[in-house]
Amino acid sequence: MRQRESISIFDMLKIGIGPSSSHTLGPWRAAERWIGELKEEERFDKVLSISVHVYGSLSLTGKGHATDYAIILGLLGTDPETIAIEDIHGLVQDVKNTQKLKLGGVKTLIFEPEKDIIFHRKFLPFHANGLKFEACLPDGKKTSKTYYSIGGGFVVVEERKNAKKKDKAFNTFPYPIENGNELLAICQKDSKSISEIVLENERSLRSNEDIDLQIHRVWNTMLECMYIGCHTQGKLPGGLNVKRRAFELHENLKGALPYSNPEEWLLTIRQTEVKFRQILQWVSCFALSVNEVNASLGRVVTAPTNGSAGVIPAVLMYYLVIENHGGNFEHIKQFLLVAGEIGSIFKKGATISAAMGGCQAEIGVSSAMAAGALTELLGGTPEQVLMAAEIAMEHHLGLTCDPIGGLVQIPCIERNSMGAIKAIHAAELALGSDPAEAKVPLDKVVQTMWETAKDMSSKYKETSEGGLAVGVFLSDC
Repeated sequence: MRQRESISIFDMLKIGIGPSSSHTLGPWRAAERWIGELKEEERFDKVLSISVHVYGSLSLTGKGHATDYAIILGLLGTDPETIAIEDIHGLVQDVKNTQKLKLGGVKTLIFEPEKDIIFHRKFLPFHANGLKFEACLPDGKKTSKTYYSIGGGFVVVEERKNAKKKDKAFNTFPYPIENGNELLAICQKDSKSISEIVLENERSLRSNEDIDLQIHRVWNTMLECMYIGCHTQGKLPGGLNVKRRAFELHENLKGALPYSNPEEWLLTIRQTEVKFRQILQWVSCFALSVNEVNASLGRVVTAPTNGSAGVIPAVLMYYLVIENHGGNFEHIKQFLLVAGEIGSIFKKGATISAAMGGCQAEIGVSSAMAAGALTELLGGTPEQVLMAAEIAMEHHLGLTCDPIGGLVQIPCIERNSMGAIKAIHAAELALGSDPAEAKVPLDKVVQTMWETAKDMSSKYKETSEGGLAVGVFLSDC
């Protein structure tokens, strides 16, 4: 039986570093957590040497996803939310050059990344993304801890010691929600929108001021990410020589009005021509820009993962610059509240990890999140919101994760553009439909996605052992 979870929208929308929430942000957070636990156990000061073992999907595409970088940066005690992007390569290179690492930023140890980070093809039984941290102590004994990066930057241990705490927190929510049916029943009973219900749950965790502050941080990170992506040209790192496309798309669309920051940029886009082709191009531009930044170890927001980080910003930006020129912070807040809740329903009932479910678990979920959120902003009922989310996921079922070279570039970047367009289309279909006539409820598509994930060959679950990853040779790129 699945564990009941209390999931905040800020669990689903985390600020972090690309290119992958499960392969980069997760290992980074796991390293931080391990250091914290060593200190709690009063073993940190006794550590003589350390090693890290990486397993399964985390290993097979680890180098392409910068898993080694993430582990080193986590062991150094840096924070993915605040680290200066320009410092990342230098910090990692210093460890590689000196063969020394300052554990937690304070304790210097001999550490040879090529020898002390060991990549194993073997899968651990609990989850496809496993990693074990091991330390040698003065008495000749070793201490180790195994963590699992389960998608979206979430990190767990197999024994789930916090399970009872999570269940208790879940039941302190004024509106505990496990699935779409429960959410809809609450909305109908209290005559409230989905965003109103979710906001009440968030208020049980933090103050109104803190909620607004965190939503501002999330949106500002998304907006800055789009801005950087649209104003950066060149090729992406990693060896595939993928050309950044958002820059040229943006140059052809932006018009002549001046601007000097992301907020002014948004206002000038509202003055551009918006025929159907331009709308498609703008949405694609926004989505591509985010995932080009993500592929460059830039700062993004998991939505619900890094690999799918472009869909939600692109659809929200579409609303602000195309649909509603009077769109403001309250609309942004409403959108993110709904998106976060829909994402949590998929996490509880299925997975948001490509290593467990293929790309349907990332782009499919992000498209469903965006579709539902946009539907509420456009005046849709809770029933239509869930219908839009279902439509979006229905047309991503079975989508594989087959990154070429283990890099979050091909086909990942384009998939964000396609997911964003599908989300907008799903919202329009739902708004023009009677949910009472729908044949497939949201919970059924969540269940189907999970069944599809379990049936899917492991070759198509972020291992680079099938699909485009083996059908296209690196030499062709």
